Amino acid sequence: QVTLVESGGGLVQAGGSLGLSCAVSGGTLSNYAVGWFRQAPGQGRSFVASVTWNDGSTYYTDSVKGRFTISRDNAKNTVYLQMNDLKPEDTAVYSCAARVGSSSYRSWGQGTQVTVSS
Repeated sequence: QVTLVESGGGLVQAGGSLGLSCAVSGGTLSNYAVGWFRQAPGQGRSFVASVTWNDGSTYYTDSVKGRFTISRDNAKNTVYLQMNDLKPEDTAVYSCAARVGSSSYRSWGQGTQVTVSS
């Protein structure tokens, strides 16, 4: 089971940008997919984006397409989420998670707060 540590959250005005990082350790990452999820106050956790480690395939929820970009750095075992044109509705705790193949996400980071002011 891998360990994930997020960093990079903070406070930004609407229209601004933030970048999140997820450092992954403790596994053979070529077998994994890493995803970003978010949970807004009073809401359930929802999928944001994911990347498959071996081929770099990416997936996004519709509300962030064209604004967010997920990427990975093989040398650093790190996954990034670049968030542009942020909106107040993007305010949430963002967590990264890992899964093997198409299994469930079982390894989770501690989360990082992103707050977008209007």
